[in-house]
Amino acid sequence: MDKKLLLIEDDQTVRETTEEILELSGYTVFTAKNGKEGVQQAKKILPDLIVCDVMMPEMDGYQVLQKLAEENTTFEIPFIFLSAKTDHKDIRKGMDLGADDYLTKPFEEEDLINAIESRLAKTAILQQRRETMQAKSQSHSMNLENFIDELRKFPEKNYEAGSTVYQPGDTANQFFLIKRGVVKTHKTDNQGKDLITSLFKMDDFFGNLVFNETSNYKEFATALEDTVLHIIPKLELKKLLQNNHQILFEIIKVLGDHLDESKDQLLDMAYSSVQRKTAQTILLFTERLKKNKLRQIRISRSDLAAVAGIASESLIRTLSKFKKQGIVEIEGRNIKILDFEALEDIK
Repeated sequence: MDKKLLLIEDDQTVRETTEEILELSGYTVFTAKNGKEGVQQAKKILPDLIVCDVMMPEMDGYQVLQKLAEENTTFEIPFIFLSAKTDHKDIRKGMDLGADDYLTKPFEEEDLINAIESRLAKTAILQQRRETMQAKSQSHSMNLENFIDELRKFPEKNYEAGSTVYQPGDTANQFFLIKRGVVKTHKTDNQGKDLITSLFKMDDFFGNLVFNETSNYKEFATALEDTVLHIIPKLELKKLLQNNHQILFEIIKVLGDHLDESKDQLLDMAYSSVQRKTAQTILLFTERLKKNKLRQIRISRSDLAAVAGIASESLIRTLSKFKKQGIVEIEGRNIKILDFEALEDIK
C-alpha cells in the first residue's frame, strides 16, 4: 500500500519540485500552499508523514506542528521540517516542539528520502509492537473490555512529560487508566540510581489494589511524555468490582501478565549487552527500510536509542566503538554499515 505524504510549502517552485521527487520515489503526495491549508489537509487525509516548511503565510511551520499536536487524530503523525532557516536555535526550536527531523534548504534528494524512510520505518516498528500487545490483550474476556469502558467515564487529568503521578508515601486512594501517553513506575536504590519497574501505555491501568486498609504507594509513577489519565477513586473502583467478582480476577491476571513481561524485560536488560541491542536495532531498521547492503540509513541517535531501549549516551558510545572497529561509518545522522556479518555476530 502506497504511503501518503503531505507536503506543506508556500514556494510554488520548491513545492512542485519536491512533490515530483517524492512521487518518483513511490509516494502518494498531497500538497498545501500555506500552514492553514496544511492543517486542514492533515485532518482530512491523515497522511503517514508530513514534510513542512517553516516560514509561511497564514500559519508558520511551528504553529502547524503545535496545532496538529493538539488533535487526537494527528498528534502521532511523523513531522519533518524543510526550511532555509539554518540557525541552531531555529533547528532546536523545531525539535523541541516535537518534530522528528529538520532538513535545511538546499537539500540533497537522498537526504530527504532517507529521512522519510527512517521515520516511516520507526513508525512501522512501533505500530507492530502495539499490534502485538493489542493481540495479547484481546485474549481477555469482553467483561474486561466493558470494565475498561466504565473506567473511561471517570474524570481525566493531564500530566506534562516528567511530572509525578504519585510518589512513595502518598496515600494510595486512586487507580489510573491511561487515555494517552506513557507512564513509568520506578524506585530509587541506596546509591540514588533510578530503577524502572514497569512501563504503562494507552489503555493500561495501574495503581494499588489494596482495599481493606489504608495503604501508601511504595514507588514513583512518572509521565514519560505528555499524558492523560483517567483518575478512579478506590471507593468507586471497589463498587464496580463488588458487582462482578470475575472482573477482579481478570484485573489480577492482566497485572500478573504485565509483571511477567516486566521480568522478561529486566532479564533481557541484564543479559543482553548494550552492544547487541544497538546492533540488532540497526539491523532492524535496515530490514524495515529494505536497504541494500552497504547503503547508508538516516536515523537519529534518539530514535535508535528509543527502539533499542537504552540511554542515548550509551548508544552514542557504542556507535563510536563500532566506528573504531570498522563496522559502521558515521556522518551526521547517516549510518553506513561496512560489515554486516560483524554486526550480526555481536553478542
